[in-house]
Amino acid sequence: MKNPNIIFSPIVMIIFILSSCTQPESKSEKQKESKTQVNNPVYEWRGENRQGIYNETHLLKEWPENGPNLIWEFDGIGNGYGSPVFTEDRMYLVGEIDSIEYLFSFDNFNNLLWKKETGKAWMKNYTGSRSAPTIIGDKIYLVSGLGEVFCFNSTNGEKIWSVDMMNDLGGEFPLFGYSESVIVEDNKLFCTPGGKDTNVVALNRNTGEVIWTSKGNSNRPGYNSAQIIELEDRNVLVNFTAYELLGHDTKTGELLWVQNQDNTTPEERKPGLGDTHSNTIIFDDGYIYYAAGDGNGGVKLKLSDDGKNIEEVWRNPEFDSYMGGIVKIGDYLYGCGTAKRDFNSINAITGKIESKLKIGSGAVIAADSMLYYYNFGGNVMLINLDPVNMEVAGKFKITKGSREHFAHPVINKGKLYIRHGNVIQAYNIKAK
Repeated sequence: MKNPNIIFSPIVMIIFILSSCTQPESKSEKQKESKTQVNNPVYEWRGENRQGIYNETHLLKEWPENGPNLIWEFDGIGNGYGSPVFTEDRMYLVGEIDSIEYLFSFDNFNNLLWKKETGKAWMKNYTGSRSAPTIIGDKIYLVSGLGEVFCFNSTNGEKIWSVDMMNDLGGEFPLFGYSESVIVEDNKLFCTPGGKDTNVVALNRNTGEVIWTSKGNSNRPGYNSAQIIELEDRNVLVNFTAYELLGHDTKTGELLWVQNQDNTTPEERKPGLGDTHSNTIIFDDGYIYYAAGDGNGGVKLKLSDDGKNIEEVWRNPEFDSYMGGIVKIGDYLYGCGTAKRDFNSINAITGKIESKLKIGSGAVIAADSMLYYYNFGGNVMLINLDPVNMEVAGKFKITKGSREHFAHPVINKGKLYIRHGNVIQAYNIKAK
């Protein structure tokens, strides 16, 4: 495989069903229902519907002085930044060992069931795995840093098919390697090769065959894990390329709309400048929210009922998270800044920052009316949800593991999982 010439840069890469018998469902409720069907649930990055909000209850509201109890750790998952993903009875994650990428499977008791070699890993910069797996039924879907899309059997890890986004789909490497966690809908899997004619692609998730391709505006990939918005008339695939936010019809591949990330002029654009968009968008009650550290900052867009048009409602350049994710709870968004390394609460109606904590940039998730924050310095914090007066209710430091603290935390069955390079640890956060 030939690699394109790229210019290196210090910018970091990475990167319910709800129903009602008496009242009509909202569109956001329908979206959640379709993506978590009883017979075929999807398990994916940042939890249900990629919102970073975990459906856990009876969790600690404050931590002991040294943090919650460490109850399990595993040293040997290899280098990487991808978070674990949990099904009802398994945990899956990916790591790099001696330049080879491996898929790991653990059971409910955190016993290693198997480790399968998937191929060569990304070794140019920030070496190691990037993405998290997506699991539906008996299949696991995964993208390597070198751009190979895999389908594995979720029981035994045997490979079913693979497609190379560079060689098979005419893609182009982003500076820090492919980093998306792929998304699925019915029989389709969506990926972003970033090629001139094959910018965004839908594959048959059972065979790997191409269903449709879109040339978009021929931008390189942007490290982004897509989201699917489900409307009355169509479903809309929303993802970032290097300099644009795109909306595609998931069925036909029609490009419906584009929002330019106009903080970097076309003359200035090059790999590593203005193209690092790692946060999945949030859709709620007709509005799209995103935070782009290397783009327009925090933005709220009104999506038309038919999904064909967007209108900007507000923009806040200070809400410039590169890759820490954002969560929306009620009328507030929570996430970090990058130029100013604060943790922010943002009024989703006005776009104004309501409160700040000077605790550095990092990744945020939520559960049981609390926020969980893992900053790039290795500190894990529990934060209350008061948007006007946020306070840290507990803190501890990750001391084991390797390289940067970039993986997003995960909560599963009363345990907080933190991955730091080749080590993953689980902490008991269940209240007695």
